[in-house]
Amino acid sequence: MPRIDDVVPPAALPLGEVELMGSDLGADSAGAPTVFVGAHAARVLMCRPGRLALGVPEDAVTGLIEVRTAAGVSNAAPLRVARELSSGLHPVTSPAVSRSGMVYATISGSRGKQTPVSVVRVSPDGRGTPFVTGILNATGLAFSPDGDLYVTSRAEGNVYRIDGAGEPSLYAEGMGVATGAAFDAEGNLFVGDRSGTIFKIDPQRRIFVYATLEPSVSAYHLAADREGTLFVTGPTLCSNEAIWAIDTHGEARAWYRGLGRPQGLALSKEGDIYVTACLRGRRGLVRVTPSGTASLVLSGNNLVGTAFSPLGTVILATHEAVYDVDLGVEGLSLF
Repeated sequence: MPRIDDVVPPAALPLGEVELMGSDLGADSAGAPTVFVGAHAARVLMCRPGRLALGVPEDAVTGLIEVRTAAGVSNAAPLRVARELSSGLHPVTSPAVSRSGMVYATISGSRGKQTPVSVVRVSPDGRGTPFVTGILNATGLAFSPDGDLYVTSRAEGNVYRIDGAGEPSLYAEGMGVATGAAFDAEGNLFVGDRSGTIFKIDPQRRIFVYATLEPSVSAYHLAADREGTLFVTGPTLCSNEAIWAIDTHGEARAWYRGLGRPQGLALSKEGDIYVTACLRGRRGLVRVTPSGTASLVLSGNNLVGTAFSPLGTVILATHEAVYDVDLGVEGLSLF
């Protein structure tokens, strides 16, 4: 009789790939085993006696996995499946989440092309409404300590402050190809120019060149911790990418190296970094501990960003949609 001992990783987007570890999971005289995630049949990608890989059904929800063979039905093992909140979007960096749990994501569009809506606001129950218009290629999103939303335009090199009604006003300009954005606990705004510069804008709106890195082929993604260390990813053409740590003096070092195309990242209360990246050939959400241990915690393709919600879930963004999933992790709150 088949037995499931472990599910790796323990969570996935719909259509993500997970592996089951156990015994008697391979084909028998009756053929390949069948696998169900809840009531939905999954596609078996590979099966051996001790290991089975499956594709999560598109309509699956968080539930239990079972393996069925001629010898019987396995024990049930849990799998967390991310829930789609809103589609028809075009995020290119991480979403932003307000203190009330509202999710903000961009419809960025191709370079130089104006989209009818720049930023969409999505409620925790999945209702999406247009929030900001008129920003060309809206890219990076960040909330300030005061609770205001800031948006970068990679086409214009500008940063905009958004008021409660969704109206943008120019906050800073001259940021190059302005992509990622993040505030620290002191109210400094950091903006990543993907051509190689990290800018710092202090609360008096003075602009400094804070650090320089290798140019990115897509975007910089930023997040700060309580001590003021700025963590940065920026995919290049290398397949052994780093998460960079920039100290309060602007000195950069490779904090962790070994990722493929790392993009959006967020920090947990425990000090781990959660980053959308490829780890050892598998794409999804990767957890990297301060000691340098990396593991895939969620499987999924086309992920570009992530953020923690104060409601206790993890928000994930692909090229077209945003999702939420409960991974049992609390995000770091700076203010």
